[in-house]
Amino acid sequence: MCPGTVNHCENCKEYTYFLNETHAMKISVAQPGKTRIGWIGTGVMGRWMCQHAMTKGYSATVYNRSADKAQPLVEAGAKLARSPKEVAEQADIVFAIVGFPKDVREVLLGTDGALAGAKPGAVLVDMTTSEPSLAKEIYEAAKAKGVAALDAPVSGGDVGAKNAALSIMIGGDKDVVEAVQPVFECMGKTIVHQGAPGAGQHTKMVNQILISSNMIAVCEGLLYGYKAGLDLETVFKSVSVGAAGSKALEVLGPRMLARNFEPGFYVEHFIKDMGIALAEAEKMNLSLPGLGLAKQLYEAVRAQGFGRKGTHALLVALETLNGIKR
Repeated sequence: MCPGTVNHCENCKEYTYFLNETHAMKISVAQPGKTRIGWIGTGVMGRWMCQHAMTKGYSATVYNRSADKAQPLVEAGAKLARSPKEVAEQADIVFAIVGFPKDVREVLLGTDGALAGAKPGAVLVDMTTSEPSLAKEIYEAAKAKGVAALDAPVSGGDVGAKNAALSIMIGGDKDVVEAVQPVFECMGKTIVHQGAPGAGQHTKMVNQILISSNMIAVCEGLLYGYKAGLDLETVFKSVSVGAAGSKALEVLGPRMLARNFEPGFYVEHFIKDMGIALAEAEKMNLSLPGLGLAKQLYEAVRAQGFGRKGTHALLVALETLNGIKR
């Protein structure tokens, strides 16, 4: 058969991928109690995503650079690995959700990375928001070793992760997506195969572009209400349910009113995402001035020392810009 063709056996729940005329890899459909998962990155979101899969019956081996952040999962029954490579050696499907593209490259493609420990027929799933070009590189590197790979970034923040309500945007081969689908269903409510390798990351860029300008509007609206002397709690009741309503206002508005800027999603990670989107737009000869403005405002947030706060800390930067002290 030619490269990329697929046979599906209903009886054994396996997909056979013929990478070339002599080498095939078998991907089994994930099953609780049978499929072993690996998890790299157990931070604000990864901890909950992995925990939901474990609750559904998947055994897990986990790794995090700061081992203490993996402790809740270890207490729930996960095995703690010393490296991403060791995670892959003990897993059928390895998920990763880390900070930056350089981290993705290290934990998946590095000397001690997951691909180095993955056996033919394993699947690598990068759920970090990262570069589409890197997603394609991981796919090709994995394929050469008889390993499948998906890019599957998520949206929904810490609340979506805790509630298993994430939106998961997936790039990669359709049959690999179907094989991993049962695990995706443990952590998300909206699970969509967007297309070829890299398509998941491109879709996440659309998501981040939409959020960036919306966050400016949410913060400016609340600042206007404050300056006008309104009761922001009652203002919120009126505007959150009408045409001005948005997920950002619904989820982050109450946190801003409470002056709680702890992260559901880090400012520094959002700046990274906007940088990726602008770089991809430049490759496409596409001008996105609104995104450029949003990135500059968030650079100001980071410059004021809020890089490790939530994206809604933009409110503080705009207060400073307007000389408002609260």
